[in-house]
Amino acid sequence: MAELGMCSRREADEWIERGWVRVDGELARTGMQVAPESRITVDKRAQGEQAQRVTFVLHKPMGYVSAQAEDGHPPAVTLIGPRTHWRDDPSRQRFEPAQLRGLAPAGRLDIDSVGLLVLTQDGRVARQLIGEDSEVDKEYLVRVRLGSVVQDVRAAVPPAALQRLRHGLSLDGQPLKPAVVEWENPEQLRFVLREGKKRQIRRMCEAVGLQVTGLKRIRIGRVALGHLPVGQWRYLGGHERF
Repeated sequence: MAELGMCSRREADEWIERGWVRVDGELARTGMQVAPESRITVDKRAQGEQAQRVTFVLHKPMGYVSAQAEDGHPPAVTLIGPRTHWRDDPSRQRFEPAQLRGLAPAGRLDIDSVGLLVLTQDGRVARQLIGEDSEVDKEYLVRVRLGSVVQDVRAAVPPAALQRLRHGLSLDGQPLKPAVVEWENPEQLRFVLREGKKRQIRRMCEAVGLQVTGLKRIRIGRVALGHLPVGQWRYLGGHERF
């Protein structure tokens, strides 16, 4: 069911336990073998429950961690509430405390980084963004320095270093996928990645002698940060797709 994009693995287990899933007309059981040609049907109650699950788009400030509280730093989910709801959110949804139940970040953003963070109750969204087979790209603006050089860094960085950032680096013993890396201005690079290893951009830059002094994620797939203010959130619109 998860591989078909119907739900997350956790949701599939829950639905099976509730008796909401049938395979070729037979009530499904956990661990049941399913043939490729089998017909899977899901009770409308599961579909209705799934339709009520929400996804939040948050502009994470510095000093917040993506998931669980860490070293006294609060998790980003604590920013989700009626007082921080962006007043220009085009969605007509209204915030309810139940929307925080089972809410989890679909991808990390370091404590020292800012920008677009997605938190969702929907396992399909999480799988699309952080599943092993995810092809959704993420775009970042990255301010860098080279040793004591903090202005016009572009002029001091050899073209070979930029080429290595695009392709040729390895982290944790594994080669990285090709990336789009180009200068946005003399002190800032634009990265577009299709993977998200821990502190990946910072470690990539360190490998070519650059130090990251500022990192902001501005896009995930087709969803952009836009004019969303720092520390505020909006609902992912029903028409939006990553």
